[in-house]
Amino acid sequence: MQLSEGKIKHLNALSNDRGIIAAAAMDQRGSLRKSIASAKGVGQDQITDDMMSEFKVAVCKALTPHASAILLDPEFGLPAARARAKNAGLLLAYEESGYDNTKPGRLPDLLPHESVKRIKDQGADAVKILLYYSPYDTEDVNDIKHAFIERIGAECEAYEIPFFCEFVGYDPKGGDEKGFEYAKKKPDIVIKSMQEFGKPQYKIDVLKVEIPVNAEFVEGSSVFKGQAAYSRSEALDHFRRAADTAQKPFIYLSAGVSNPQFVESLNMAAEAGTDYSGVLCGRATWKDGVSVYAKQGVKALEDWLNKEGVRNINAVNDAIKPAKPWYEKYGVSAAAV
Repeated sequence: MQLSEGKIKHLNALSNDRGIIAAAAMDQRGSLRKSIASAKGVGQDQITDDMMSEFKVAVCKALTPHASAILLDPEFGLPAARARAKNAGLLLAYEESGYDNTKPGRLPDLLPHESVKRIKDQGADAVKILLYYSPYDTEDVNDIKHAFIERIGAECEAYEIPFFCEFVGYDPKGGDEKGFEYAKKKPDIVIKSMQEFGKPQYKIDVLKVEIPVNAEFVEGSSVFKGQAAYSRSEALDHFRRAADTAQKPFIYLSAGVSNPQFVESLNMAAEAGTDYSGVLCGRATWKDGVSVYAKQGVKALEDWLNKEGVRNINAVNDAIKPAKPWYEKYGVSAAAV
């Protein structure tokens, strides 16, 4: 595995001084509009593009002083990108808003007015793609997704910009991904997905992966809900198996869970001794601010973020202290170029 000088330079810009990617995420679009509308009790058409940008700017100003990077979107996030702290690198999303994707097979699509060149020209240090992926979907559906990622990897290679691929598992039969039955299948889905996208033809530089267990179903966890899909020792073994699979640096995503659940999951990753290289954490830091913004406006959101949001991101920062530098996976002794 070799990285170009350009990619190494950008990865350094996204990392802290220990080579850990301690990144915040604010690239939500459809789901954010829906959440603000719901909290306001109005239709989504009442949530303007300016409101979307305003929310993102507030989050960016409050959280980026405490993050090594911020993930935003080119649709509503560019004003926030300009407002970020100088210490924070920038990732930009390249895919159409994904969390509301309801097409059969959850097939991905790219933003029609963007390219890797345009994303780089907008000042990004990395390109991020969200892909819904299940190793148990049909061969035809998954082949479309494999080709899709291969094309983006080649595009990023050409422009010497890191490619962060985020894959989120699902049940092709329509089951509840937050439920007990899916929790039992989740480790296998995460591990098989990490095996697939670690292959060299995708040219992915950093895997953005789900926690391989659902902490609410881990017996004895601090967020245990009473029904055990795995004992704690089994859960730790799933963390280790997933980490052992990774051929590339990998970071954990928060997937919309609460801050306590994400921190508990990171504590389990540390207990398991995994060599993950950080996080890209979004809603676990700021989602409780949505109702504040919807009901009280941007000033109240800023006040909430500067207290609770900062507390949340610092809880995550404390939890990732055992993380390992991204460059160790590439066999580089130091990240400096």
